[in-house]
Amino acid sequence: MASPTSVRFDSTVTERLHRFLSAHPGLSTSSATNLLVDESLRSHEHPSVIFRDGPAGRRARLAGGPDVWEVVAAVASARSAEPDLDAPAVLRLVEETSGVPERLIRAAIDYWTAYPAEIDEWVIRAQEEAGEAEQRWRRQQQLLGS
Repeated sequence: MASPTSVRFDSTVTERLHRFLSAHPGLSTSSATNLLVDESLRSHEHPSVIFRDGPAGRRARLAGGPDVWEVVAAVASARSAEPDLDAPAVLRLVEETSGVPERLIRAAIDYWTAYPAEIDEWVIRAQEEAGEAEQRWRRQQQLLGS
């Protein structure tokens, strides 16, 4: 449940907040402030995780790396493909195939364990979009007789 809190910002912070609001139509000052404070606290708890806007929306990313959901999906895929591997071997496999250093893979897993619903939602969304793209491609191939 939300509770009202009075906060006074320096004028430069207020200016930056208004620029953020301009770039994010539909957010109120209150919702944007809540979002940014929440993201800041999450980054404080998980120092390798930052938040960025993208075509699909705002999401957790690894500093200097891919989105958290991409790494979690890669770990799940590696585990599914190689169920007999132990945890260190799964981490090595993901590192070798993705180019993401193990420390960032571990950071993504740590973030996922704290916020699984958020990351799982991104993974499911990506899987659905990939499935839809494959269906379109198959229909095109069928129409073209390829």
